[in-house]
Amino acid sequence: MSFEFIRKLPTPTEVKNELPVPKNVAALKTQRDKEIADVITGRSDKFLAIIGPCSADNEDAVLDYTLRLKKVQEKIADKVLIIPRVYTNKPRTTGTGYKGMLHQPDPEKKPDLLAGLIAIRKMHIRVMEETELMPADEMLYPEN
Repeated sequence: MSFEFIRKLPTPTEVKNELPVPKNVAALKTQRDKEIADVITGRSDKFLAIIGPCSADNEDAVLDYTLRLKKVQEKIADKVLIIPRVYTNKPRTTGTGYKGMLHQPDPEKKPDLLAGLIAIRKMHIRVMEETELMPADEMLYPEN
């Protein structure tokens, strides 16, 4: 297997330092993490719902659907904890084709993993700031 080294990616710490989560959002995330843990461990009788589309590659569309989820969350907060699924990859069986925002934040441009990491972090922070919901992402088949 061969590959071409283009540039070094920043470490997770470097990305977090460059694009920090605002303190109020970090505090809310800590609170939500506890609420999630309480549901998973049975200390809360709420239902945990991770909801979202198969792929998130348009920030405005993601914000639209998460703002809608926020309204639903407000109505059912006593029974359900909603986590918006903001899945920013598109795993491919053959490894070819558009792989999602992580690899190619602009589908009209060449793949750029660094730009993708930055775009994803900004989008997740924006979702948290504007909706007070904590998004879930996932990584499937990262070798493809």
